[in-house]
Formats: sequence, C-alpha cells, structure tokens
Amino acid sequence: MRTRIFGAILIATAAGGVVACQPTDGSKTTGTPASGVTTSAPKDDKPAAAGRKTVPTFVGMGLQSAQDAAQEQGFYLLKSHDSLGRDRMQILDRDWKVCSQNVKAGTSQSTDTTLDFGAVKLAEKCPAKDESAPSAAGGTMPDFKGKSVKAARDALDSSTSITVNDASASDRLVLIESNWKVCTQSPSAGTTLGGQPVAFTAVKFEESC
Repeated sequence: MRTRIFGAILIATAAGGVVACQPTDGSKTTGTPASGVTTSAPKDDKPAAAGRKTVPTFVGMGLQSAQDAAQEQGFYLLKSHDSLGRDRMQILDRDWKVCSQNVKAGTSQSTDTTLDFGAVKLAEKCPAKDESAPSAAGGTMPDFKGKSVKAARDALDSSTSITVNDASASDRLVLIESNWKVCTQSPSAGTTLGGQPVAFTAVKFEESC
C-alpha cells in the first residue's frame, strides 16, 4: 500500500514539473529546445553605421542655430572656440555667432566628422581669420602682448608661478582673465623657460595699455 502511494506521489511530482516548465504566455522557452524546435537569440544592438551628408554653410549663423542645423543633418560631434584667440568659453551659445567652420561648406562628409565652429560675441566683428592662441611649445617664452591673460596662462606649463597686476592706476583685481589683455610680461619673449616665475600687467580689452 505504501509502495503504491509513494509511486503515485512520484508520478504527480513529475507531472507537476512538466507543467511548471511550460510557458504560460505562448512564448518559447529559453532552456534547451526539444528535438526539432529551433530558437534564435536576439541580435546584439549595434550603432548604425555613419552615413555621409553635405556640410551646410554655418558662417553668419548664431552659434546655437548652427549647432541645431548641424544635428538636423546628422552631425553630432560639435565643438566651438573663440575666433579672437581670447580663449573664452561659449557658455550661452545664443550670445555667439559663427565666423568660421573647420569643414568647407558643400563638401560631403561622414556624419562622424567633428565640426568645429569659430565664434565671437554678437556685438563683435569677426576677424579676417581665426586668431591662434599663443604656444610655449619648444620651451621659450612667447610674445603675449595683446593676448588674453587666460590664453597666456593656458599656454604656459600648469606648474608655472604666475602673477597678474592691473596696468592702470586703479589696482583692480584681474578676475575674469579672458576679459583682460597682456600689456607687459616678464621674462621677455624668446627667453628660455626653465620654471622661473612669470609676471604680467594687463588692462581690459576695451582699454589701452
């Protein structure tokens, strides 16, 4: 009698296991398929290959409008820089206008091409060509006169000790360095740089040294 009961329990358990393995929503099981049943794993999602688009003319547009137009064409790798070489950040793009673009308008380019816009503030005049930032590459002191204090600082090694003083009689603090231009510098241009401290005097861009 006990043997019959035990056997019945085993049969019921096995049947319950079979039922439990069956899907209830009509989908295929993800385990090992039965003979003659095929299953396919979902394909890995891959980014779409870059296409090619014609680069529009961005010069003369507001910087924000230029960026929007570039994205509409499929160009999402976008940069911008200060065309006047003052190394200012384009924080509010609607306050800037495009003076230059690194990729010629009308050319066909891959949409993974980086577009770089040279820009100035809306009230400013575009230069004939982008002014390059000074560089201390080669270990000699550049001529920073007329350049922004921020651009001068960025050109020097980050370990350089730098002091900046107001060249006018006002003795103002030089806070936003991109708004100030260098009047004098020490050491002078062409001096070999060997870790010595650097000193600048400066005035605001709309002022005369």
